[in-house]
Amino acid sequence: MIDSWKNFLQSQGAAIEDGTVLHYGDAAAERSATDGTIVADLSQLGVIAFRGDDTATFLQGQLTNDMRALHADSAQWNGYCSPKGRLLGNFLMWRQGEDYCLQLSGDIAASVLKRLSMFIMRAKVQARDASDETVRLVVAGKQAQAAVAAAMGAVPEAAMHTRAGDAGQVIRVGDDKFVLSLAPEHAVAVWKILRESSATPVGAPVWDWLRLNAGIPMIVAATQEQFVPQMVNLEAIGGVSFQKGCYPGQEIVARSQYLGKLKRRMFLAHVNAEAAAGDSLYSANIEGQTTGTVVNAAPAPTGGFDVLAVAQVESATQHTLHLKAPDGAVLQLKPLPYALPE
Repeated sequence: MIDSWKNFLQSQGAAIEDGTVLHYGDAAAERSATDGTIVADLSQLGVIAFRGDDTATFLQGQLTNDMRALHADSAQWNGYCSPKGRLLGNFLMWRQGEDYCLQLSGDIAASVLKRLSMFIMRAKVQARDASDETVRLVVAGKQAQAAVAAAMGAVPEAAMHTRAGDAGQVIRVGDDKFVLSLAPEHAVAVWKILRESSATPVGAPVWDWLRLNAGIPMIVAATQEQFVPQMVNLEAIGGVSFQKGCYPGQEIVARSQYLGKLKRRMFLAHVNAEAAAGDSLYSANIEGQTTGTVVNAAPAPTGGFDVLAVAQVESATQHTLHLKAPDGAVLQLKPLPYALPE
Protein backbone atom coordinates (compact mmCIF):
# COMPACT_ATOMS: atom_id res chain seq x y z
CA MET A 1 0.00 0.00 0.00
CA ILE A 2 1.31 3.44 -0.86
CA ASP A 3 2.39 4.98 2.47
CA SER A 4 0.83 8.40 1.96
CA TRP A 5 -2.45 6.82 0.90
CA LYS A 6 -2.42 4.52 3.92
CA ASN A 7 -1.81 7.48 6.18
CA PHE A 8 -4.73 9.31 4.60
CA LEU A 9 -7.08 6.36 5.10
CA GLN A 10 -6.03 6.10 8.73
CA SER A 11 -6.83 9.79 9.13
CA GLN A 12 -10.31 8.91 7.85
CA GLY A 13 -10.74 6.31 10.60
CA ALA A 14 -9.56 3.19 8.78
CA ALA A 15 -8.36 0.20 10.80
CA ILE A 16 -5.62 -1.35 8.65
CA GLU A 17 -3.91 -4.70 9.16
CA ASP A 18 -1.34 -6.19 6.76
CA GLY A 19 -2.36 -3.69 4.09
CA THR A 20 -6.07 -4.52 4.30
CA VAL A 21 -8.66 -2.00 5.46
CA LEU A 22 -10.71 -4.02 7.93
CA HIS A 23 -13.29 -1.39 8.82
CA TYR A 24 -14.01 2.25 9.63
CA GLY A 25 -15.35 2.55 13.16
CA ASP A 26 -17.72 -0.22 14.22
CA ALA A 27 -17.43 -3.19 11.83
CA ALA A 28 -20.91 -4.57 12.58
CA ALA A 29 -22.60 -1.21 12.07
CA GLU A 30 -20.64 -0.74 8.85
CA ARG A 31 -22.39 -3.70 7.23
CA SER A 32 -25.68 -1.83 7.23
CA ALA A 33 -24.13 0.47 4.61
CA THR A 34 -24.70 -2.23 1.97
CA ASP A 35 -28.22 -0.85 1.53
CA GLY A 36 -26.76 2.42 0.25
CA THR A 37 -23.65 3.38 -1.71
CA ILE A 38 -20.20 2.34 -0.51
CA VAL A 39 -16.58 3.04 -1.37
CA ALA A 40 -13.83 0.59 -0.42
CA ASP A 41 -10.07 0.56 -0.81
CA LEU A 42 -8.72 -2.44 -2.76
CA SER A 43 -5.11 -2.39 -1.59
CA GLN A 44 -5.47 -5.99 -0.37
CA LEU A 45 -5.63 -7.04 -4.02
CA GLY A 46 -2.60 -7.31 -6.25
CA VAL A 47 -2.09 -6.04 -9.80
CA ILE A 48 0.18 -7.67 -12.34
CA ALA A 49 0.96 -5.49 -15.36
CA PHE A 50 2.23 -6.60 -18.77
CA ARG A 51 3.46 -4.41 -21.61
CA GLY A 52 5.40 -4.83 -24.82
CA ASP A 53 4.77 -5.58 -28.50
CA ASP A 54 3.99 -9.27 -27.91
CA THR A 55 1.80 -8.87 -24.81
CA ALA A 56 -1.57 -9.70 -26.38
CA THR A 57 -0.15 -12.76 -28.16
CA PHE A 58 1.62 -13.96 -25.03
CA LEU A 59 -1.44 -13.63 -22.78
CA GLN A 60 -3.63 -15.22 -25.46
CA GLY A 61 -1.56 -18.38 -25.05
CA GLN A 62 -1.76 -18.37 -21.25
CA LEU A 63 -5.22 -17.30 -20.09
CA THR A 64 -8.75 -18.70 -20.39
CA ASN A 65 -10.38 -15.73 -22.12
CA ASP A 66 -9.91 -14.28 -25.59
CA MET A 67 -7.42 -11.42 -25.44
CA ARG A 68 -8.52 -10.28 -28.90
CA ALA A 69 -11.73 -9.05 -27.22
CA LEU A 70 -9.90 -6.95 -24.61
CA HIS A 71 -9.93 -3.57 -26.31
CA ALA A 72 -8.67 -0.28 -24.89
CA ASP A 73 -12.17 0.52 -23.60
CA SER A 74 -13.19 -2.94 -22.37
CA ALA A 75 -12.63 -5.23 -19.39
CA GLN A 76 -13.05 -8.94 -18.83
CA TRP A 77 -12.94 -11.68 -16.25
CA ASN A 78 -10.16 -14.15 -16.91
CA GLY A 79 -8.35 -17.11 -15.42
CA TYR A 80 -4.96 -18.84 -15.40
CA CYS A 81 -4.84 -22.62 -15.16
CA SER A 82 -2.29 -25.30 -14.42
CA PRO A 83 -1.68 -27.94 -17.13
CA LYS A 84 -4.30 -30.02 -15.29
CA GLY A 85 -6.91 -27.32 -15.94
CA ARG A 86 -7.11 -26.17 -12.33
CA LEU A 87 -7.20 -22.45 -11.59
CA LEU A 88 -4.01 -20.92 -10.26
CA GLY A 89 -5.74 -17.55 -10.17
CA ASN A 90 -8.54 -15.47 -11.68
CA PHE A 91 -8.57 -11.80 -12.58
CA LEU A 92 -10.42 -8.66 -13.45
CA MET A 93 -8.51 -7.43 -16.52
CA TRP A 94 -8.38 -4.06 -18.23
CA ARG A 95 -5.98 -1.95 -20.27
CA GLN A 96 -4.52 1.23 -18.84
CA GLY A 97 -2.13 3.18 -21.02
CA GLU A 98 0.45 0.71 -22.34
CA ASP A 99 -0.38 -1.87 -19.69
CA TYR A 100 -2.57 -4.95 -19.59
CA CYS A 101 -3.62 -5.04 -15.91
CA LEU A 102 -4.60 -8.21 -14.04
CA GLN A 103 -6.18 -7.62 -10.61
CA LEU A 104 -6.20 -10.69 -8.36
CA SER A 105 -6.03 -11.77 -4.73
CA GLY A 106 -2.96 -10.24 -3.13
CA ASP A 107 -1.83 -13.47 -1.47
CA ILE A 108 -1.23 -15.18 -4.82
CA ALA A 109 0.01 -12.23 -6.90
CA ALA A 110 3.72 -12.99 -6.46
CA SER A 111 3.40 -16.69 -7.31
CA VAL A 112 1.23 -16.04 -10.38
CA LEU A 113 3.60 -13.33 -11.62
CA LYS A 114 6.60 -15.65 -11.16
CA ARG A 115 4.93 -18.51 -13.02
CA LEU A 116 3.70 -16.39 -15.93
CA SER A 117 7.11 -14.74 -16.23
CA MET A 118 8.73 -18.15 -16.71
CA PHE A 119 7.03 -18.49 -20.08
CA ILE A 120 7.87 -15.07 -21.56
CA MET A 121 11.23 -16.33 -22.83
CA ARG A 122 12.19 -14.28 -25.92
CA ALA A 123 8.84 -12.58 -26.38
CA LYS A 124 8.78 -8.79 -26.32
CA VAL A 125 6.89 -8.66 -23.02
CA GLN A 126 7.73 -7.10 -19.67
CA ALA A 127 5.88 -8.23 -16.56
CA ARG A 128 5.91 -6.52 -13.17
CA ASP A 129 4.11 -6.22 -9.86
CA ALA A 130 2.17 -2.96 -10.26
CA SER A 131 0.17 -3.24 -7.04
CA ASP A 132 1.60 -0.05 -5.53
CA GLU A 133 1.62 2.02 -8.72
CA THR A 134 -2.06 2.95 -8.47
CA VAL A 135 -4.72 3.44 -5.82
CA ARG A 136 -7.70 1.22 -6.51
CA LEU A 137 -11.18 1.83 -5.15
CA VAL A 138 -14.51 0.14 -5.67
CA VAL A 139 -17.77 2.09 -5.58
CA ALA A 140 -21.05 0.19 -5.43
CA GLY A 141 -24.70 0.83 -4.71
CA LYS A 142 -27.74 2.81 -5.77
CA GLN A 143 -25.92 6.12 -6.29
CA ALA A 144 -22.61 4.66 -7.45
CA GLN A 145 -22.92 5.87 -11.03
CA ALA A 146 -23.67 9.45 -9.99
CA ALA A 147 -20.86 9.43 -7.42
CA VAL A 148 -18.29 8.09 -9.90
CA ALA A 149 -19.42 10.56 -12.57
CA ALA A 150 -18.95 13.42 -10.11
CA ALA A 151 -15.48 12.22 -9.13
CA MET A 152 -14.17 11.08 -12.52
CA GLY A 153 -16.12 13.19 -15.02
CA ALA A 154 -17.81 10.33 -16.87
CA VAL A 155 -18.55 6.62 -16.56
CA PRO A 156 -18.64 3.76 -19.09
CA GLU A 157 -22.14 3.23 -20.44
CA ALA A 158 -22.14 -0.58 -20.16
CA ALA A 159 -20.78 -3.24 -17.82
CA MET A 160 -17.30 -4.61 -18.57
CA HIS A 161 -16.30 -1.41 -20.31
CA THR A 162 -13.78 1.18 -19.21
CA ARG A 163 -13.16 4.87 -19.57
CA ALA A 164 -9.88 6.74 -19.15
CA GLY A 165 -9.69 10.17 -17.53
CA ASP A 166 -7.14 12.53 -16.06
CA ALA A 167 -7.37 10.86 -12.64
CA GLY A 168 -7.17 7.29 -13.93
CA GLN A 169 -9.31 4.47 -15.29
CA VAL A 170 -12.96 3.66 -14.53
CA ILE A 171 -13.89 -0.01 -14.95
CA ARG A 172 -17.60 -0.76 -14.82
CA VAL A 173 -18.07 -4.30 -13.48
CA GLY A 174 -21.86 -4.22 -13.11
CA ASP A 175 -24.89 -1.97 -13.33
CA ASP A 176 -24.03 -0.39 -9.98
CA LYS A 177 -20.40 -1.41 -9.40
CA PHE A 178 -17.26 0.46 -10.50
CA VAL A 179 -13.55 -0.15 -9.95
CA LEU A 180 -11.35 2.95 -10.11
CA SER A 181 -7.62 2.62 -10.89
CA LEU A 182 -6.21 6.00 -9.91
CA ALA A 183 -2.95 7.87 -10.22
CA PRO A 184 -1.86 8.24 -6.56
CA GLU A 185 -1.69 12.03 -6.76
CA HIS A 186 -5.42 12.16 -7.61
CA ALA A 187 -6.65 9.56 -5.11
CA VAL A 188 -7.38 11.85 -2.16
CA ALA A 189 -9.34 14.33 -4.26
CA VAL A 190 -11.40 11.52 -5.83
CA TRP A 191 -12.08 10.00 -2.40
CA LYS A 192 -13.32 13.32 -1.04
CA ILE A 193 -15.71 13.82 -3.96
CA LEU A 194 -17.04 10.28 -3.54
CA ARG A 195 -17.64 10.97 0.15
CA GLU A 196 -19.38 14.27 -0.67
CA SER A 197 -21.57 12.25 -3.05
CA SER A 198 -22.81 10.14 -0.11
CA ALA A 199 -20.56 7.11 -0.62
CA THR A 200 -19.92 5.50 2.78
CA PRO A 201 -16.40 4.12 3.35
CA VAL A 202 -16.31 0.43 4.27
CA GLY A 203 -13.66 -2.17 4.88
CA ALA A 204 -12.69 -5.10 2.69
CA PRO A 205 -15.11 -7.59 4.34
CA VAL A 206 -18.13 -5.52 3.26
CA TRP A 207 -16.91 -5.40 -0.34
CA ASP A 208 -16.15 -9.12 -0.20
CA TRP A 209 -19.76 -9.71 0.81
CA LEU A 210 -21.09 -7.60 -2.07
CA ARG A 211 -18.76 -9.29 -4.56
CA LEU A 212 -19.59 -12.84 -3.56
CA ASN A 213 -23.32 -12.07 -3.56
CA ALA A 214 -22.81 -10.97 -7.17
CA GLY A 215 -21.53 -14.52 -7.78
CA ILE A 216 -17.97 -13.39 -8.58
CA PRO A 217 -15.37 -15.85 -7.20
CA MET A 218 -11.82 -15.01 -6.21
CA ILE A 219 -9.17 -17.71 -6.09
CA VAL A 220 -6.94 -17.29 -3.03
CA ALA A 221 -3.93 -19.22 -1.72
CA ALA A 222 -6.17 -21.68 0.14
CA THR A 223 -8.02 -22.66 -3.06
CA GLN A 224 -5.34 -22.60 -5.77
CA GLU A 225 -5.37 -25.63 -8.10
CA GLN A 226 -8.66 -26.97 -6.70
CA PHE A 227 -11.19 -25.99 -9.38
CA VAL A 228 -11.53 -26.09 -13.13
CA PRO A 229 -12.99 -22.75 -14.32
CA GLN A 230 -16.54 -24.06 -14.78
CA MET A 231 -16.69 -25.27 -11.17
CA VAL A 232 -16.54 -21.64 -10.02
CA ASN A 233 -18.92 -20.49 -12.79
CA LEU A 234 -16.17 -18.59 -14.59
CA GLU A 235 -17.73 -19.27 -17.98
CA ALA A 236 -21.12 -18.06 -16.70
CA ILE A 237 -19.68 -14.59 -15.99
CA GLY A 238 -17.84 -14.41 -19.32
CA GLY A 239 -14.37 -15.48 -18.13
CA VAL A 240 -13.77 -18.40 -20.52
CA SER A 241 -13.65 -18.50 -24.31
CA PHE A 242 -14.23 -21.85 -25.97
CA GLN A 243 -13.36 -20.52 -29.42
CA LYS A 244 -9.81 -19.29 -28.75
CA GLY A 245 -6.62 -21.27 -29.23
CA CYS A 246 -4.62 -23.33 -26.78
CA TYR A 247 -3.56 -22.35 -23.26
CA PRO A 248 -2.42 -24.40 -20.24
CA GLY A 249 -5.19 -26.83 -19.27
CA GLN A 250 -7.33 -25.95 -22.29
CA GLU A 251 -8.05 -29.57 -23.24
CA ILE A 252 -9.35 -30.37 -19.76
CA VAL A 253 -11.44 -27.18 -19.61
CA ALA A 254 -12.95 -28.00 -23.02
CA ARG A 255 -13.61 -31.60 -22.01
CA SER A 256 -15.41 -30.41 -18.88
CA GLN A 257 -17.60 -28.24 -21.08
CA TYR A 258 -18.56 -30.69 -23.78
CA LEU A 259 -18.38 -34.20 -22.32
CA GLY A 260 -21.32 -34.65 -19.98
CA LYS A 261 -22.85 -32.51 -17.28
CA LEU A 262 -20.62 -30.93 -14.64
CA LYS A 263 -20.75 -32.80 -11.36
CA ARG A 264 -19.53 -29.82 -9.31
CA ARG A 265 -20.73 -26.24 -9.41
CA MET A 266 -20.42 -23.10 -7.32
CA PHE A 267 -23.38 -22.17 -5.12
CA LEU A 268 -24.24 -19.09 -3.07
CA ALA A 269 -25.29 -19.85 0.50
CA HIS A 270 -25.70 -18.52 4.04
CA VAL A 271 -24.43 -20.26 7.16
CA ASN A 272 -24.88 -19.31 10.81
CA ALA A 273 -21.25 -19.95 11.64
CA GLU A 274 -17.85 -18.49 10.81
CA ALA A 275 -16.53 -19.66 7.45
CA ALA A 276 -13.35 -19.14 5.43
CA ALA A 277 -11.99 -19.98 2.00
CA GLY A 278 -10.78 -23.56 1.90
CA ASP A 279 -13.21 -24.89 4.53
CA SER A 280 -14.55 -28.35 3.69
CA LEU A 281 -18.21 -29.22 3.14
CA TYR A 282 -19.98 -32.48 3.89
CA SER A 283 -23.30 -34.15 3.01
CA ALA A 284 -25.02 -37.38 3.94
CA ASN A 285 -24.82 -38.87 0.43
CA ILE A 286 -20.99 -38.93 0.51
CA GLU A 287 -20.15 -40.62 3.78
CA GLY A 288 -16.67 -40.09 5.17
CA GLN A 289 -15.52 -37.74 2.40
CA THR A 290 -15.86 -34.07 1.66
CA THR A 291 -18.39 -33.03 -0.94
CA GLY A 292 -17.15 -29.49 -1.53
CA THR A 293 -15.06 -26.49 -0.55
CA VAL A 294 -15.73 -22.88 0.42
CA VAL A 295 -14.39 -20.57 -2.30
CA ASN A 296 -14.99 -17.25 -0.52
CA ALA A 297 -16.74 -16.16 2.67
CA ALA A 298 -17.69 -12.85 4.27
CA PRO A 299 -19.73 -11.72 7.29
CA ALA A 300 -23.36 -11.10 6.37
CA PRO A 301 -25.12 -7.87 7.46
CA THR A 302 -27.73 -9.79 9.47
CA GLY A 303 -25.26 -12.16 11.13
CA GLY A 304 -23.53 -15.37 10.16
CA PHE A 305 -21.58 -15.66 6.92
CA ASP A 306 -22.43 -15.74 3.24
CA VAL A 307 -20.30 -18.04 1.12
CA LEU A 308 -19.55 -19.07 -2.40
CA ALA A 309 -18.95 -22.80 -2.29
CA VAL A 310 -18.15 -25.47 -4.85
CA ALA A 311 -19.99 -28.71 -4.15
CA GLN A 312 -21.26 -31.86 -5.79
CA VAL A 313 -24.45 -30.78 -7.57
CA GLU A 314 -26.34 -33.78 -6.19
CA SER A 315 -25.20 -32.99 -2.64
CA ALA A 316 -26.20 -29.35 -2.89
CA THR A 317 -29.54 -29.79 -4.64
CA GLN A 318 -30.83 -33.03 -3.12
CA HIS A 319 -29.19 -33.12 0.30
CA THR A 320 -27.97 -30.74 3.00
CA LEU A 321 -24.50 -29.24 2.99
CA HIS A 322 -22.69 -28.98 6.32
CA LEU A 323 -19.69 -26.77 7.13
CA LYS A 324 -16.40 -28.31 8.36
CA ALA A 325 -17.94 -31.56 9.65
CA PRO A 326 -20.72 -34.04 8.77
CA ASP A 327 -22.78 -32.55 11.62
CA GLY A 328 -21.54 -28.97 11.16
CA ALA A 329 -23.57 -25.84 10.57
CA VAL A 330 -26.08 -26.10 7.72
CA LEU A 331 -25.65 -24.11 4.51
CA GLN A 332 -28.85 -22.47 3.31
CA LEU A 333 -28.68 -22.04 -0.47
CA LYS A 334 -29.48 -18.65 -2.01
CA PRO A 335 -30.20 -17.91 -5.69
CA LEU A 336 -27.28 -16.75 -7.80
CA PRO A 337 -27.81 -13.46 -9.66
CA TYR A 338 -27.16 -15.12 -13.03
CA ALA A 339 -28.27 -18.28 -14.82
CA LEU A 340 -25.90 -21.20 -15.20
CA PRO A 341 -25.42 -22.73 -18.66
CA GLU A 342 -27.39 -25.90 -19.24
